[in-house]
This record gives sequence, C-alpha cells and structure tokens, in this order.
Amino acid sequence: MEEKDKIREEHKELQQLNLLQSALDHLNQGFSVFDSDLKLVASNSILYELFDFPRELIQRGTHIKEFFRVNAERGEYGDGDIDEHIQLRIDRALKFEPHSIERVRPSGQVVLIQGGPLPQGGFVTTYTDVTLERQRQKHLEETVAERTRALKKSEDWLRLVTDTVPALICYIAPGPKYRFANTPYAMWFNQSPTSIIGKPVRDVTGDELFAVMEPHINEALAGHVVSYEYAKPDRRGNRTYMRSTLVPDRTKDGRILGCFVLSVDATELKESENRLLQSQRMEAVGVLTGGLAHDFNNLLSIIIGNAKQLTEKIDDPQVLAATVEKHLSPILHAGNRGAELTRRLLTFARGSSAEAVDTSLNDAVKGACDLIFSSLPKSIETTLALPDEKLFAKIDPVLFDNALVNLAINARDAMPEGGELSISMKQVEIGHRDAQSMSITPGDYALIECRDTGTGLSENEESRVFEPFYTTKTFGNGSGLGLSMVYGFATRSGGSAELKNRRKQGAVARIILPIAHPQGTASSPDNAVADDTLPNGNGELVILVEDEIDLAKVLIEQITSIGYSVLHCDSAEDALELARQTPQVQAVLSDIIMPDGMNGLELFETLSKEMPQIGVALMSGYHQAEPSRNAGLALKLEKPFELKQLAHVLKELTER
Repeated sequence: MEEKDKIREEHKELQQLNLLQSALDHLNQGFSVFDSDLKLVASNSILYELFDFPRELIQRGTHIKEFFRVNAERGEYGDGDIDEHIQLRIDRALKFEPHSIERVRPSGQVVLIQGGPLPQGGFVTTYTDVTLERQRQKHLEETVAERTRALKKSEDWLRLVTDTVPALICYIAPGPKYRFANTPYAMWFNQSPTSIIGKPVRDVTGDELFAVMEPHINEALAGHVVSYEYAKPDRRGNRTYMRSTLVPDRTKDGRILGCFVLSVDATELKESENRLLQSQRMEAVGVLTGGLAHDFNNLLSIIIGNAKQLTEKIDDPQVLAATVEKHLSPILHAGNRGAELTRRLLTFARGSSAEAVDTSLNDAVKGACDLIFSSLPKSIETTLALPDEKLFAKIDPVLFDNALVNLAINARDAMPEGGELSISMKQVEIGHRDAQSMSITPGDYALIECRDTGTGLSENEESRVFEPFYTTKTFGNGSGLGLSMVYGFATRSGGSAELKNRRKQGAVARIILPIAHPQGTASSPDNAVADDTLPNGNGELVILVEDEIDLAKVLIEQITSIGYSVLHCDSAEDALELARQTPQVQAVLSDIIMPDGMNGLELFETLSKEMPQIGVALMSGYHQAEPSRNAGLALKLEKPFELKQLAHVLKELTER
C-alpha cells in the first residue's frame, strides 16, 4: 500500500513538472535555471530555438560548460582558445551576480541576456530576441541623423539667405527672448548669431531702447502685426532710424509661439520724407503767411494807434493812470498775440520736433486752428469744437500741425466760392470690427474731423486720395504729397486717417489717434517758465551783447530791475575782450546773429574754452541759429521772451 502511494505521489509530481514545463515553453522568451553547481535545473524550448542548441542538452543536470562549449566551437565568442573562452565564462557565472548583456550572434541576431542569483544558490536567466527592436532603433537613429543633417543644411541655407538680405531679421519668443538672429541683426547689437540666442531682449538692447520696443513686442506676442520706428546710434555715433515690422508666429489652433522681426534702415527714407515734408510745409507756409499778414497789420494798427494816443496824452498832467492802462493793455495784448503767431509759424515752418511726445490734443488743435483760420478768406466761415475733457496722444506736434494745415488747405481749395469749414474733436471707442478694417488695435481714440461744404470727391478720387503724388489739383498747384503725409503721420502714430464724401455737402477728413494717458503734464512747444516766482540777483555782473540799440535799452532796464549789474556791448569781439579784462563777470547774455564778425555761437565756444566759469545764454529770434552742436551746453532764449524767463535763466547762469 505504501509503495502504491509513493508511486502515486511521484506520478503527481511528474504531472506538475510537465505542467510547469508546458507553461515555460509558452513564454516568448528563453528561460533557464542553474543551481549552485552550475547544472541545469529548468529551461524552455525557446532557449534552444534562439541559440540552436542540440536537443541532447535539454535535460536536467547538464553543466553550463556544455552550453558554453557549443557556442565557443561555433565561434560565437570570437577567435582564441576555446577552453579559455569557456573557463572565463564559468568563472564569471560562479560569482552569481546580476547580469545584463546583449550578444550579437554571427547571423546578426541580437539576444538580450538578463539574470540574477537565487536565494538557494544558482541563478535564473531570461533570453530575449531584440533583433527587430534594435533594427528599428538603428533605423530611427539613422533617420534622426539624416533629418539632423538635413535640418542643419536647411538652417545653414536659411542663415545664408537671411545674412544676405539687407535687413535685420530675428525671432523673439515670449520672455521676451531671442531664438534666432541673422548676422546683421546680431552685429547691430554687438552680438554674434550664436551669443544672442536665449538672451532676454532687454539685456541685448539696453533699458532705454527696450522701453521703446517692449510695448510693440507685447502687442505682437498678443497676436497683432506691428510696425514702428526707433532711433539708435550706429558704430560711428550717427543717429540711425530703423523701421521694424513684427509678425506673430501663430499655430493652426491659434496659439502664439513668438514673433518674427524684420528691421530695415530707414534713415535715408526718413531724410527723403523730411525733405518732401519740408517742401510741402513751405507750400503751406506760403498760404498761411497771406492770412497772417492781414492779422499782423491789424495788430500793428492796434499797437501804433494806442502808442500814438498815449504819446499825445503823456504830457498832459490830467492824464490818469487808468487812461495809460487803457492804452497800454491793448499794446501788450497785441504784442503778445503777434509773438505767439510768429512763434507758431516758425515752429511749423522749421519742423523742429522729431520725436513723438505726450501732447495735449486740445492745445494742439487750437494752436493749429490759430494758424489755419487766419489764413482763410473771409468767404469761408470757420468753427472749432473741442471737448471739455483734455485728450492726450503720443505724437510729433509739428507733424500734427502739418496734417491739420494740409487738410484745411485742401478744404479751402474745394470751396473757391466760399463755404463752411468746421474742425472738431471727440473721444470714441473703436471696436474689434472697425479696428480691423482700419488696421489698428481696438480701444479709445481721439477723432479729429475737418468738415467742408466744398465740391466733394469723385468715386475714383475718394479711393486714391492718400496715394503719394496723386492730386486732384491742376498742374503746378499741388504736389500730391499732402494727404499721403497726413496718412503716414496718422499710421505711424498708431492710428489711421480717412477722407470721405458727405452727401451733397462736401467732404469730411478724419484723423484717428490712440489716446495716451501721460503720468505728468503733456508736452507743450512753449518755452515759458511754469514757475511764477521771479528770482532776483544780488548785483552779479552780466555782459549783454545786442546790436539793436532800442532792444538793448529794454533788456538793460529789465536786467537791472531784477537785481543784476550790466555792461553792454554791441559786438561779440568787444564782449570777449571785456570778459578777458573783467574777472568779476559771471554771465554773458548774447544775441546769436551779429551783423559783422564773430556771432553769438562763436562767442559761446570761445568763452567755454577760455573762461568756462562764465555762464552763457544765447538769444535768437531766428530759428536756424540754434547751438545744437554744443549738446545743450548753452541756454537758449527765443525772442520775444518774458521777464520771468530772463530772471530764471540769469539765476541759473550766476549760480553755476
């Protein structure tokens, strides 16, 4: 009975072993277990298929060296002594360490062999055919290498093209940081195409220029196409104007990855524009001066008439102070009005402003209308409507004047028999649809309208009015540049312009400018001193250089009235000699234009070298005589000036 139970148990164990072997044979990996004596305990059929082992090795108790011998004799371990190859691998197996190696068989088959020790001794190992995987990996690596070479070739070609194009090209990613730059762009900022990559834009451009570029970059990274200009000294120190266009890099699903930047040297173009603008401005000045001459004659009549009345009554002891005031007040008012008209006309004619500044549009429109309305014939009725609220814009004030004057002259020419001209301004909110049609960003804008009751425009004229050199006037009466410059001014200021027919009522021209919100007070062309206090001197000695005797008498009286001592010279040479001989001199106030010999600017340069302790202020009523090449080393007083301006200038000179 016991013998039968024993046989039954052995049979059961054999069935379990057969079941286990069947399970191992179903694995897709080779499998083996060797005991501490390196004898085979278990394996599966995949092992023998992978390595083409003889079937006689498939039995428990086969020593591992028999497997090594088969491989060695087939040359799978390479050249050399077979027994040495076998012993080397037995010694390694006896260490019972974790192992993972890949063996490439002579057939090219790649087998991954991985194993580790067992707690009772011996080790278990799996064998995986990774040939296809390695082939795919190799193919992938070759593909990547090929694509990399192609990409490098493409990048080299792209760089060759972008470096050859006469423009600065770069790519800016959010940050904002540079991701690409062609050689001209990198060199423009003293970088190389390699060193600029990854750097923040601020670190490359510097804080001052970045403050100009940042809002435009942010707008481009928000998905808008942006164009703007900036100025920067080149390597020789010359002021260079660059015109940049920023185009968003947008994915198909609308995400913004960065922006492409194209910058071109606009210096010559800007100079050409300035020459054309000056030509157009001079054309407008010719129109304006005719009307202003009438105003000046009226003002002179007021001054002369009141002065004559005052002269006749001054010897009469019965004349009261009130009577004197009655005549003096119109004289002063007419004189100030004449000075303001002159200053306005000179500012407009010379176009001295070259930078966009925060400007009060209320003041700018009113100032321009002072010029415009005086130049129009009596047959044209004019009206001006401004909002109570102050509106500001970042613009070039002179270009703004020029734009309004051009629109008004066009309106005048459209009303040869007379009519009505109205100029108005209001704040409007422009939505996305309207902004898109005008190529501007949605937001708050100032709308300046110039309406006339003239002949209007034909359909063809209405569609072409902003084209350069297109004019509806007869030959010789217009350059065709006025309205194109109006449009150019508006677009470069971030806005737009349009000219439309009114139904049987003439035309309406519109300038749309984005509203700015300045921190302080808007810029004004006036050079008046804001402080009402009148600082006095303490007897400091001042040399006055003025060849107009009557004006010199007035200035001497003004200078002494505010506490200074004064010596008068009618030539710059005499003033220079006097300064050399009089060490007490603390300041020199000189006219720039002299009839003969040294002028005021040359006097300033000589005094600066020989006696830098003497402060110098230059006076001028002529716009071209500006000491700009001295970089602000001399103060400037534009005639006519008020006593408080003179007092502040002399105080600054004597307290140096």
